Amino acid sequence: MNAPATFSFDVPGDAARASELRRVKLLATAVLLATFASFIAARMLLPIHPAFGFIAAFAEAATIGGLADWYAVVALFKRPLGLPIPHTAIVQSNQRRIADKLGEFIEVHFLEAAPVEAKLRQVDFGSFIADWLRDRKKSEDLARFALRLLPEAVSATETSGLMTFITRRVTSQLVSIDLAPLAAGTLRGFVEEGKHKDLLDDIFRAIHQTLTTPETMSVIREKIRAELPTLLRLYRADKFLVNRIVASATSFFEEVCNDPKHPFRAEFNQMLLSFVDKLGTDPAFAKRIDGLKRDLLARPELGALAKNVWSNVRTFFERSATGETQVLQQYLTKMLVEAGEALAGDAELRGEINQGLVAVLTSFIADQKSGVSTFISDQVKSWNMAQLISLIEINIGKDLQYIRFNGSLIGGLAGLALYTLEYLLRLV
Repeated sequence: MNAPATFSFDVPGDAARASELRRVKLLATAVLLATFASFIAARMLLPIHPAFGFIAAFAEAATIGGLADWYAVVALFKRPLGLPIPHTAIVQSNQRRIADKLGEFIEVHFLEAAPVEAKLRQVDFGSFIADWLRDRKKSEDLARFALRLLPEAVSATETSGLMTFITRRVTSQLVSIDLAPLAAGTLRGFVEEGKHKDLLDDIFRAIHQTLTTPETMSVIREKIRAELPTLLRLYRADKFLVNRIVASATSFFEEVCNDPKHPFRAEFNQMLLSFVDKLGTDPAFAKRIDGLKRDLLARPELGALAKNVWSNVRTFFERSATGETQVLQQYLTKMLVEAGEALAGDAELRGEINQGLVAVLTSFIADQKSGVSTFISDQVKSWNMAQLISLIEINIGKDLQYIRFNGSLIGGLAGLALYTLEYLLRLV
């Protein structure tokens, strides 16, 4: 069983309130003693003058009233004079029932769906979130906190097998993608936008530059020389042929590049469109592309590349978490601030956020209110009642002591009225 909960009495002002309570208690006790002494004195002086009868009646009733209210105040929390009188120490004796009723009261009257929802609708969660994010210092702290969690999240991802699962899922998704229609659509758009014209020009320029290099011309010359008869080699026909081939090719490339309406361009367009059509409809092309895709995904180099990329990403996260690099933190902070600015300017989105949070919190409180009731009940049952009563007395005991003053005054006046009535009846 848990030990009873304890309370702190170091709240500012408690010492002064405790001192004031002691003073009022002493004053109330002094009033009680004074009325009792007055009653004795008045009764002793009654033979001297009838007026002392009125004083005695007031003092007697005031003493009885003061005693009765002293008993009532003490009996609420303790047993008067330590005596086991029934129906005293009411709070202590009913601790468990009070705990259950308090929990039930809070559940029924404070955590009902209607008042909770009405109170939540008064809160502008969207504006609060927007203002919070727009504060650069707060967004910076949030970004720094998120980055500190990144290395642990990465480590958990690796050790939990989540990374393997993600890799398999990504691979299976890539394998299931039909690349042929995708490639055909991409190429068709490429041709329709006319980007293939620049590509053709770039290809011709690259071929021209390659053909005119001494190394390429030497290779071509050697190939031609090897195919020529011996007699032609003696007359250096290979050099002549190489020069003629390069000159003809260069002239052709220049004609195509300089003439947008050159017939070869139309043939090139037709060739590309024909290839695109076959790529999108010919099963053979689709099968070949699918085979290339599977071969590429099965290559060990791709796995090594993925591991290398992941290792670099993890290192970057670790450096960002330690503050070694501020790039990611600055970017994340900027993103959060911009999100706050955007949210502040979007009343519709803020309204949706408010509505969503109200629905979520209302449902959550409705599901948990019985647990809250039980928690409150259990907490009250675990309280140290002696300490709690002392705490209550410190805070409201002064007002309770004034009940004793009122009891003495009201009792005294009632006794005086009754004695006066009796005195008058005797005179009749």
